[in-house]
Amino acid sequence: MSRGRVVVVGGGLAGVTAALDLAEAGFAVELLETRSRLGGATYSFQRGDLVVDTGQHVFLRCYTAYLDLLRRLGAQEAISVQRRFQVPVLSPSGRASLLHRWNLPAPGHLLPALLAYRQLTAAERARVARTSLALRKLDPDDPALDEVSLGEWLRQHGESPRAVTALWGLLAVAALNAVPDEASMLLAAKVFRTGVLDRSDSADIGIPRVPLAQLHGDAAQRALLAAGAEVRVRCRARAIRRAGAGFHVFAKEGATSCEFSADAVVLAVPHQVAAGLLADLPVPGAAQWARLSAAPIVNVHLHYDRQVTGLPMAAVLDSPVQWVFDRSAISGAPHGQYLAISLSAAEEYVDRRTEDLRALFVPALQQLFPRARQARLLDFFVTREPSATFRQAPGTAAIRPDARTPVPGLVLAGAWTGTGWPDTTEGAVRSGARAAQVVTADQRRHHGVEVTA
Repeated sequence: MSRGRVVVVGGGLAGVTAALDLAEAGFAVELLETRSRLGGATYSFQRGDLVVDTGQHVFLRCYTAYLDLLRRLGAQEAISVQRRFQVPVLSPSGRASLLHRWNLPAPGHLLPALLAYRQLTAAERARVARTSLALRKLDPDDPALDEVSLGEWLRQHGESPRAVTALWGLLAVAALNAVPDEASMLLAAKVFRTGVLDRSDSADIGIPRVPLAQLHGDAAQRALLAAGAEVRVRCRARAIRRAGAGFHVFAKEGATSCEFSADAVVLAVPHQVAAGLLADLPVPGAAQWARLSAAPIVNVHLHYDRQVTGLPMAAVLDSPVQWVFDRSAISGAPHGQYLAISLSAAEEYVDRRTEDLRALFVPALQQLFPRARQARLLDFFVTREPSATFRQAPGTAAIRPDARTPVPGLVLAGAWTGTGWPDTTEGAVRSGARAAQVVTADQRRHHGVEVTA
């Protein structure tokens, strides 16, 4: 017997998690997704012989909710996680370093690697060690930290400009999609405490072994249908209105207008879309969500006729290249080597012409990988995500809403909501789980069973 009807609007990781939790809890669930597939921003497309992921969605071992979702989707065998954190750090000068952890209790697991990090002087490495201890004492839930930037906090603790760029920024830009001077210290503390300093294995990097459409979209579709949820793709929600104690969700499925009735609605879409859908409902905070803005990520894709590097991935300093990944196996490349350059906080690149980016990044990779100078470039293309994340700047913590809204039965989900996490796959999954908890608690309370959420 169904506990009630729930419409989940949005088929990204947040919506998938909420829908799966609610369906397994006995609700009649309908999930509406505008696109032709599930997975949200994590998707793939075909380009010639290559299956291309729009972004390089790596994750960390501390992404426990995300890893649990993959297990529930039956996709846990489609990922690989490092036995120990290890990242080569390259430079056009030829000076290479290796960031890696040792099998020691935290935070000592990083000390040997820091001592050998050739990108910093001995004095800078000693200062980084002291700063790490100060950072480990911070409370990642302290709202005062959201009033300053990571860059400002690091300078207050004596970090050199080189250390900010070559170590702290190397990790923070990738995790927060923001340069240190524009990144909230509250979120940075979460990244470095939870992701690096608190546990020795937290930062071990996980990488999908299959395209994202297969890892997330296809697997989610199968799991939701098996749980009894109804999935409607190419179905765009247009408005949400109250109907007695419930809701009507007005949508367009293909060219056909349709309407869904629900006891509760989980709105799991980007904040810009959510604010528009709530125009007819009394959610006062929605007017502030626009201040979360958006930050872009750009990916530059290069397919060579031969192997130019043996590295599966690397971080890069003193170059327009930030991170580079070997995507040959994942994409199914039949020959040669396919590399993807991931550029976070990519405001200077998102509107530049493809020809201009080619003129910049082809020589940049040749500097890093000399074998690329003799290789023939089979394909070069660019994918752009202008609104990849919200802008994770100081002051955003007060804007990010809780799952529960002032409208009973209307619940929010998405990595932009107040999860305490940055805008990541982990934050998205946690938001979906929180939304499902709120719906379940509200429905139980409505039927006379007192619970909290």
